[in-house]
Amino acid sequence: MNFRHSIMGWLLRDPLSHHVLHADLVSARFGVTLEQYLWKSLRIAILAGVFFGILGYLVGRFFAIQIAAGKGIYNVLNLRVPDNLLFLFGPLALEIAGAVVAFLIGAYFVWAILMRWPAIEKKNRTVRINLTLHNAVAYMYAMRKGGAQLTVIFTALSEHAQTYGEVAFEFRQVVRDVDYFGADVVSAIRHLSETTPSEKLKDFLEDLLSVIESGGDMTEFLSSRVRLYQEEARFEQKQFLTILSMVAESYVTLFVAGPLFLIIIMVVMGMMGGSAVIQLSVVIYAILPIGSLVFILLIDLISTRAEKTERYTRVKVLDTYADVPIIKKAGEEPLFEQLKKYDKIRTLAHYLRHPFESFVSDVNQTFYITVPVAILYLLLVIHSMPYYADPELFIDVIDDHAIIALLIVLVPYAIFYEIWAKKVNGIQAMIPDFLERMAGINRVGLTIVQAIGIMVNTNLGLLSYEIRRIKRDMDWGVNFTEALMRFEERVSTPAIARTVTLITKASEMSGEIGEVLAIAASDAKMSETLKKERMAEMFIYTAIVYLSFFVFLFVVAVLSTQFLPVLANIGTSGVTGSGMLSGIGSVPIKALDRLLYHACLVQALFSGLIAGQMGEASLSSGVKHSCVLLIITLVTFNFVLVV
Repeated sequence: MNFRHSIMGWLLRDPLSHHVLHADLVSARFGVTLEQYLWKSLRIAILAGVFFGILGYLVGRFFAIQIAAGKGIYNVLNLRVPDNLLFLFGPLALEIAGAVVAFLIGAYFVWAILMRWPAIEKKNRTVRINLTLHNAVAYMYAMRKGGAQLTVIFTALSEHAQTYGEVAFEFRQVVRDVDYFGADVVSAIRHLSETTPSEKLKDFLEDLLSVIESGGDMTEFLSSRVRLYQEEARFEQKQFLTILSMVAESYVTLFVAGPLFLIIIMVVMGMMGGSAVIQLSVVIYAILPIGSLVFILLIDLISTRAEKTERYTRVKVLDTYADVPIIKKAGEEPLFEQLKKYDKIRTLAHYLRHPFESFVSDVNQTFYITVPVAILYLLLVIHSMPYYADPELFIDVIDDHAIIALLIVLVPYAIFYEIWAKKVNGIQAMIPDFLERMAGINRVGLTIVQAIGIMVNTNLGLLSYEIRRIKRDMDWGVNFTEALMRFEERVSTPAIARTVTLITKASEMSGEIGEVLAIAASDAKMSETLKKERMAEMFIYTAIVYLSFFVFLFVVAVLSTQFLPVLANIGTSGVTGSGMLSGIGSVPIKALDRLLYHACLVQALFSGLIAGQMGEASLSSGVKHSCVLLIITLVTFNFVLVV
């Protein structure tokens, strides 16, 4: 402990130097003190330095071996090293120097990253807070319209963190300061405005404080802020689409045109007898996948997508009649046994009647069937395959079946995901009309329950079926709030989760929620408009990804069918002399042909995923593009290019 205190005293000798870090820790909600974070970062940096030191030792040993073998930089100036300093250039000195330098560089690099990590997390939280701020303000407006006080509003909002995300966690700070630290609401709001990472939320809180202190109309203020933030969301999306278009163009340049250029150069190098196979393997099996994954992560980081939501329900034990004695009668045991058997087979019977319903509601369940089928397929292929002494021939046979096994896994996933996406998109597209009609019915004096009864007879596409289910649940005794929650569970999307939360809370506060429904309708309409604008803007880049892949496939096909056979013929007949083409006879034509084929397969897989990530803001949406491109590649190399 004394050693730790000494180290911390040295690190904190100038507290002002860590003022920004402390502020970032608070804004990022790391939940640790400055001293705890510095001590943890120091230990991680030392461990990372040890790891880099081991690597540096191995590098130093490598150079020591090379120098001992007579390799290295030629001493063109014929400089002589004094005999008493020769030990500095010995193997042990190089190994120690490599370890020490690598330790210092690695420790400093990791330490620098950890010192900036709270600021990075602070920026990420800023994006997530701004994303759902207008939804949270709409929720606050709904409660205020019903007469709720600010403390009640903040408490209710903080309880829906699974729906409203980071902005709800921010308002938990207000609830904490009021309930546990004894602060008043105004002081708690002011403290949150000083520590929140979002300038947008800070401006909202400062304006809210002005309204509170001046005695202004809180309801009118919240209503105006909801509309203002909805307008700002359109401008933010335009900025995002500009950045996304730049990322898309960078991907096409760096990981479609760039690798194609490298492949052509390396094939030519192979013609001259160079070690093109190893270099081409690094490009295809390492650079292409890693670079594509980096772009996928980059798009995911900059995307202002809605976060996945969950709803937690409380289980209440119904013990109202716990004190009533239970009298068991003889002869009823068989009836209870029949009920137990029915409960056991009911789920299985429903699954047999609707075998694909579970796959549509949870597309990940397809893996439970497709992955074992794919593995079984590969085992059968390997078992039926004759023995090949040539590894290249074995790989040439097995790689096609490996792609077929991959398609066995991906194609059902893509199909059921698209069915689910089409259903959800159809429902979400009709949500604005549904809310607008509900608002109109409520304004004429009818309750929400009566409005649902009227809406059953309207034509709202896929949403009509869900409205009938909501009405049926209420007919069977379920209240309106629980019926809406069941609808949310069936669809399970962030937009519908927020809409349901807003409507249920507003209906609990007041029966006249026409204005709240109108704002919810406006918000839903804006979200649908932004989604359509994004798909329209990104459709051109999805088409560019397809076109660039076809160019990639065409060039590789030309190399495979026109260039490599010529090399094979030259290698068979032989080349006399010792010129630049003398190494053609040793060119591994089969290996180059296999690598070109695998390059198209890798490009097909990742190009499809990136097309879905850019065009539809979902990696799962890109699975269908990957399947299409993989099938095109498989057919091209096994049927079209086969002579």
